[in-house]
Amino acid sequence: MSPPKRINLALQGGGSHGAFTWGVLDRLLAEPRLEIEGLSGTSAGAMNAAVLAAGYANGGRDGAREALAAFWARVATLGALGPFQPTPWDRVSGHRHFERSPGFAFFDMFSRAFSPYEFNPLNLNPLRALLDEAIDYDLVRHQSGLKLFVAATNVQTGKARVFSHRDLSTAVLLASSALPFLFQAVEIEGEAYYDGGYSGNPCIYPLIYNCEARDVVIVQINPLRRDEIPTTARDVVDRINEISFNNSLVHEMRAIHFVTRLIDSGALDGRDYKRMNMHMVEASADMSRFGAASKMNTDRSFLEHLRSVGGAAASRWIEQNFEAVGERSSLDIARVFL
Repeated sequence: MSPPKRINLALQGGGSHGAFTWGVLDRLLAEPRLEIEGLSGTSAGAMNAAVLAAGYANGGRDGAREALAAFWARVATLGALGPFQPTPWDRVSGHRHFERSPGFAFFDMFSRAFSPYEFNPLNLNPLRALLDEAIDYDLVRHQSGLKLFVAATNVQTGKARVFSHRDLSTAVLLASSALPFLFQAVEIEGEAYYDGGYSGNPCIYPLIYNCEARDVVIVQINPLRRDEIPTTARDVVDRINEISFNNSLVHEMRAIHFVTRLIDSGALDGRDYKRMNMHMVEASADMSRFGAASKMNTDRSFLEHLRSVGGAAASRWIEQNFEAVGERSSLDIARVFL
């Protein structure tokens, strides 16, 4: 048999929609023809990457799959105790959008009037205990099987800071997922950080400069395009947030496309500049049906549904594009991002 093809993974953030990425990762880990070298993640993508790395260091591919399943089971259990719950009608009808949840509606209104520094002065975050329990950081920091990169946004400069697996901690993961309307900024080494999605969702360049594999697979959660024009206030805010959280990725992909064209034309020496093969796993037809409110929905059935959608998307990508890995891009950057 031929040796497995090596890939790097770029994992977007998106709250509970990160369960879609869980499904993608579970399928990729089950594919013996592929081997993961590096992961770059933001917010929920960073958590998925860290849990995968911890499980992989402890038990290889099977250990990583088990760790991801256990982590998302804990998320569902924690969510079942929280104030944001689907209504009985939502559970029966399969409605996923969460806008009718009384707890979510109240908090959405409340968070627009008060900051986390006002309504949560003790800075309580249920994710802290969840991450402490799920991840053996010493194991991740000292393993050599996977390279891990986590992005957070410096509050004062607006620039991305990328932490490697050697810097990994619960604080780093909380910083990468610190939405400013929900959580206080996370302080690390005297600097305050917000959610990494504002500056890199996810950052591609650490995979280019620090990994040998030339193939990067983007796991896309946030829809790049929506056919309908938002008309309600909530829909307008949701679409602005989607555009904002995709913006850094769009700019980085345009830069990659520009450099690739220069290399292919001979204007740049391919020995000095690394030509990348770009790929994308997405399920825009399914994910675009879910509004931003559903990113707070941690109902177990919803998370399992997203995992199933992600697994199916990864299977389609493998079936259609495996031969391209190591040879060429299967993602048409010009069509998708330009």
